[in-house]
Amino acid sequence: MSIRFDGRVAIVTGAGNGLGRAHALGLASRGAKVVVNDFGGARDGSGGSLTAAETVVEEIRAAGGIAIADGTDVSNYEQVTAMVDRAVAEWGSVDLMCANAGILRDKSFAKMELADFAKVLDVHLTGTFYCCKAVWDGMRQRNYGRIALTTSSSGLYGNFGQANYGAAKTGMVGLMNVLAEEGRKTDIRVNTVSPTAATRMTEELLPPQALALMKPEAITPAVLFLLSDNAPTKTIMGAGAGSFAVIKLLESEGVNLAESDWTPDAIATHFAGISDMSKARALEGAFQQTQKYVEQAATRLGVKV
Repeated sequence: MSIRFDGRVAIVTGAGNGLGRAHALGLASRGAKVVVNDFGGARDGSGGSLTAAETVVEEIRAAGGIAIADGTDVSNYEQVTAMVDRAVAEWGSVDLMCANAGILRDKSFAKMELADFAKVLDVHLTGTFYCCKAVWDGMRQRNYGRIALTTSSSGLYGNFGQANYGAAKTGMVGLMNVLAEEGRKTDIRVNTVSPTAATRMTEELLPPQALALMKPEAITPAVLFLLSDNAPTKTIMGAGAGSFAVIKLLESEGVNLAESDWTPDAIATHFAGISDMSKARALEGAFQQTQKYVEQAATRLGVKV
């Protein structure tokens, strides 16, 4: 079975270079009409030009695909809604949203300026929220939508000098979790990719031998799968250098303590058991955690709830 996007309309943000370019080309090659969005700024978000987006559009058209260029700044909601309105006016809908746009302003936490923290969150997290918000009502009305967000191991696992980037990227997971739940009844599936690739944002961090293995095109298959008709929802997929994995947030089974032991000292005493991950599992929703704790307490007390 070949995954195709014929008749679908996609927006890919940050599509002028690197990962976004690869995603836009991949979608177009499989039949999607693509809005190639790129603000055209430098890696830190300064500047701005439509040239990068137009170049990708030319590539798509030369290969027989359909695309238009867009220079929207995703941290500006009015521009984002205008981009979506333009796509709907041109092609009738927006079915697929690939939120990929991002910037870097790396500094150690001690040296990070407030403006650098705020700007990275504006582009990555708030910008992703804006993109999802702008397409949400249309997807609900049509009972169909696929959204792929972009997180990072820097947020999921930590990376020196990226407090702003890591916070924004981990925020993507929280956004995905809620949107996936709210989108279920209208077949809006929301997933997240955690990529590692050789791009403008990583070229100074990796040796040449590693960069040669980490082509942006190695990430695109995961993104296309997560945007497909039969995609899962609420899934984080890691991808890089041809490797693909599913990432989950796990919670240990835990230990329920008697009220007389609700002290930090008791937690210290029982911490080995509390942190034992041998029975860890991924919880499917916020209330499942509440239910788990109540059931454990009820079992210990021998009462029914």
